[in-house]
Amino acid sequence: MSFTRVACLTICLGATVANAESTLNRTVASLSLPASVAAAFTRAQVPLDSVAVLVKEVGTREVLLGQNIDRPMNAASVMKLVTTYAALELLGPTFTWKTDVLITGAPGALRGGTLHGDLILRGSGDPKLTVERLWLLLKHLRERGLRKIEGDLVLDKSFFGAVDVDPAKFDGETLRAYNVGPDALLVNFKTIRFQFAPSVDEKSVAISPDVKPAQLSITNRTRLIDGPCGDWRERIKLDVQPASPNDVRVVFSGSYPRSCGEGTWNVSLLDHARFVGGVFANLWSDVGGIWRGAVKLAPTPVDAKLIASTESAPLSEMVRDINKFSNNVMARQMFLTISGEIDKQPATVARSTEIVRAWLLRKGISAPELVMENGSGLSRVERISAGTLSRLLDEAFRSTVMPEFVSSMSLLGLDGTFRRRSRGDLAAGTAHLKSGALNDVRSIGGYILANDGKRYSLVMIVNHPNAILTQAAQDILLQWIYARVPMAVGPQLPAPLPMPAITP
Repeated sequence: MSFTRVACLTICLGATVANAESTLNRTVASLSLPASVAAAFTRAQVPLDSVAVLVKEVGTREVLLGQNIDRPMNAASVMKLVTTYAALELLGPTFTWKTDVLITGAPGALRGGTLHGDLILRGSGDPKLTVERLWLLLKHLRERGLRKIEGDLVLDKSFFGAVDVDPAKFDGETLRAYNVGPDALLVNFKTIRFQFAPSVDEKSVAISPDVKPAQLSITNRTRLIDGPCGDWRERIKLDVQPASPNDVRVVFSGSYPRSCGEGTWNVSLLDHARFVGGVFANLWSDVGGIWRGAVKLAPTPVDAKLIASTESAPLSEMVRDINKFSNNVMARQMFLTISGEIDKQPATVARSTEIVRAWLLRKGISAPELVMENGSGLSRVERISAGTLSRLLDEAFRSTVMPEFVSSMSLLGLDGTFRRRSRGDLAAGTAHLKSGALNDVRSIGGYILANDGKRYSLVMIVNHPNAILTQAAQDILLQWIYARVPMAVGPQLPAPLPMPAITP
């Protein structure tokens, strides 16, 4: 096909998309919000100029509500819907990530249970390489006879290109798990989960980490007290102290109420390389292995020998973790994997963004306002409009990956980030939703099966300093959509089918 023809097709497709979108814009221009929803924004002191809303019946052009549908907005974690839907279609719901173990050295480098060479861990961007999976992988190596590693541990992270991993960039909270940056060899989300609980004799506080890098030491100075639980983390101080150039010590002090039972605190310590090296050293020792080498970053040599691998769960399961629990680093891993897998080159945010834009355009979604910084929504600069999100939800519902996409969202009142919302309400269990929350941002997007038997897509984005006060407006909007037909006696079972005649 000639360049001229390709250019013509692109221009024509873009013009067709623009015409279709402008028609939709004119259709919804005058569809104002219900009085109850508008009143909720008034009570929150949020002007409607700071709100974008689009509600329509799925698969049709019947639009119920439209407000600022083309305005570029920060949608926070609702942006994960773009990343996960794109990954489901571009990579496929059965796509998996592999983490390989390779060895170097001359032929015969592995003798008598000793490796006279380096051990290589080669990552491919696995979003969920947990400590349990890594332990099983190392246990498998021990059971196959490997005991001592004479060389170094080489980490091959070349599947990802240069990416921004500064944990202080977003809000300066470097220890927060949500600020962990992507890494081609991400292990356990680069996070330690500290579990707090009264000791068995209930005389002290026990603190246990789910994973302990070799260079980490823990000092526990917390006291067990009586009284209500409340926000127990406010009572405990976490102090991170460098113990040496390579080691780190964490000191917990303060008080922990006995009434809290068990509590968890996720903390991100160390950089990626030191974390993986420390976890490897501890796990390898646990399974009876010996290694005292260094940790190095390098690509895999061409003559390295593959000796073991671990494979992730399928992508369809990963998107459930990302959307139901709004896992930022998993979303960033998945976003980068799109370009790494398609290009077979080191993944970059720029290329993943280009691929997603082209994919949207093929679906008739031009999205000129779209800005993607990392694909997770944890960003001050990412932008998308309610109109683009609504069209994406429509396309997703027609897609072959619709079941995986819809089921990845939280069920209203039942699980995920919406498990405590609308409990006992008639709408509970009828909506699959994704939420988003940042300072000055509140958003929701997804689907709801209304009382009229029709399914509607909805998008609501608020960008305002009082956005934190707008959950009531979200809840009222959900109730308004659900109650499309007044219910006097509740949901009804379908009438039974007539029984066929039985001939003796």
